[in-house]
Amino acid sequence: MSTTGDNILDKALSKIGEKSLFTKELELALQDKRVDLVVHSLKDLPSMLPDGMAIAAVCKRDNPYDAVVLHPKHAGKTLKKLSKDSVIGTSSLRRIAQLQRRYPHLKFEDIRGNLNTRLRKLDEGDKYSAIILAVAGLERMGWEDRISQILDPEDCMYAVGQGALGVEVRENDQPTIKLVSKLHDDDTLIRCISERAFLRQLEGGCSAPVAVHSEVKNNKLELTGAALSLDGSQCIKKSSEKDLSEQIETLKKETNNKLFVGIIAQDVSQNAMYTAENLGKDLAITLQNEGATEILKVAKETIANQIKESMKRKAVDEKGDSEVVAKKQTVEKET
Repeated sequence: MSTTGDNILDKALSKIGEKSLFTKELELALQDKRVDLVVHSLKDLPSMLPDGMAIAAVCKRDNPYDAVVLHPKHAGKTLKKLSKDSVIGTSSLRRIAQLQRRYPHLKFEDIRGNLNTRLRKLDEGDKYSAIILAVAGLERMGWEDRISQILDPEDCMYAVGQGALGVEVRENDQPTIKLVSKLHDDDTLIRCISERAFLRQLEGGCSAPVAVHSEVKNNKLELTGAALSLDGSQCIKKSSEKDLSEQIETLKKETNNKLFVGIIAQDVSQNAMYTAENLGKDLAITLQNEGATEILKVAKETIANQIKESMKRKAVDEKGDSEVVAKKQTVEKET
């Protein structure tokens, strides 16, 4: 199924001015019972789902990091070694904010389209020295040989839910929930609950540069989160962790239909999910207390103003086109 995000390819996602760019059409089909479940990249699913919808499975996460794909003429280089004012293609505010902060000698410009289109724009033109793509997407397509550099968390933390697939269903459809719940990966589930809770508390989205990094190690859930200004000049970044050992041992065997940031996980420890949700929420509150709310507010207002200006220009262009057509029709009629 094609979505708004698939069809509008001449604008950065943040400047389209609509929410649920890659999910709306699928969710309408789910709501209308034309389909019984839909599969998303979890990073495309907002932290607040439409009423009556739930994520019934979070599949094992693929590599969540971002990758640099270099133009063939720059083979063997890294972002650090590219010359001053080299143009890097990405439409992600999160990536731009972090990478501008890390590599101020580079320039960043929008690039849209599916992987084939973006790789073609890179290879066949001279505009971009490199583009930034998700490692998971390249690996799923079997194009991992195009990866020139994988960005570690010090360079660029990833988007909430990046690398994981989510299966969305109707919240009251118990047979389907039970069926797809077998696909849950416990570690991925816990990590993504904490990340989504972090994002929900910050009220972030594609118009706000928010980044995360999470791990489950030795029964401990570790979460790092950051909120940045659009140009990366401001960054508030903090980490926190919680011990999961006791919570995981208190596994709930009965059917559990409570939602944790939109996720239903039957037969998974409620205590562990509560802990993950609270970790994400508390970390976001820490960032907010240190100024993240104002940083993200300015970012959103800037994007909103850009959208308004874009709509005004479009209206002027359309009016001009209409006048040209009207004049042409008048001339033809008189002739």
